Amino acid sequence: MTAISLTVNGKLVSGNVEDRTLLVHFLRDHLNLTGTHVGCDTSQCGACVVHVDGRAVKSCTMLVGQADGASVTTIEGLSHGDELHPMQAAFRDNHGLQCGYCTPGMIMSAVDIVQRHVVQNPGGKLDEATVRQELEGNICRCTGYHNIVKSVLDAAGRMSTAQAAE
Repeated sequence: MTAISLTVNGKLVSGNVEDRTLLVHFLRDHLNLTGTHVGCDTSQCGACVVHVDGRAVKSCTMLVGQADGASVTTIEGLSHGDELHPMQAAFRDNHGLQCGYCTPGMIMSAVDIVQRHVVQNPGGKLDEATVRQELEGNICRCTGYHNIVKSVLDAAGRMSTAQAAE
């Protein structure tokens, strides 16, 4: 057993875990944060994406020990109380989901995409081709991606506007 300590959704958490415990299982089984989904266990589907120190990571490929001391954000930590994150609101408004299984990982990946291409790159642009290419690591078996891409592009505008207002 290894003692770990990390910040998850703004709260310090710690515990003793087996060395082979994956971050996704720690989040789901130890912290009951079940929004992060296990889809394939082979890093192919992206349903398990979370942010580790601000970067999108497939949590089924990371040992929780590797996240020791890190800051982790899951889908549960993205909103502010009852106020949805702009990406969550855009997915809702543009019908960017159907069954919802891939949605948490898709949203977490999309936030990372917008952060890198627009928010942290003033004057940067994000187009449909870039969004589609960047989302290749996230599989959705329901939507055909059209409304997902539309949601990401809508959220890019919302997030850059929100950043400018700060």
